Amino acid sequence: MKKIEARLLGIDQGSVLMFSDFESDGIMWTGTGRRVAHRQVRFSEPFVRPPSVTVGITMWDLDQTTNQRADIAAENITCEGFDLVFKTWADTRVARIRADWMALGPLAGPDDWDLS
Repeated sequence: MKKIEARLLGIDQGSVLMFSDFESDGIMWTGTGRRVAHRQVRFSEPFVRPPSVTVGITMWDLDQTTNQRADIAAENITCEGFDLVFKTWADTRVARIRADWMALGPLAGPDDWDLS
C-alpha cells in the first residue's frame, strides 16, 4: 500500500494512440513473435514522489483470425512521467491500440519548503 502524506493529491490522466500499424503495414500488423511498442508519457506537472499509475486499453483493433494476445503496463514510473508499454506475441495481428492512463500522487503545496 502506498501512503500519501500530502495535503495536495494530484490526479493526472490522458489517452495515447500507441500505434496504427494496419495503415503502414507495421510490425504489429504484419509481424509474428514477440513485439513491443513503447510510448513515453509526461505528466502535466511533476509529482513530489512517483505516483501510482493505472493503464487500460480503451480501443483495440485486432485480426479475428488469430488469438488475441495483449499485455499493457506502466513501467519506469518517475515524478515526471512513465513508459507506456504494449506487448503481443505469437501470430496475433494488432492493427491499432489506444490506451488511457491515470496517475495519482502527492503534489507540492504552496507552503511546502524545499530544503535540498
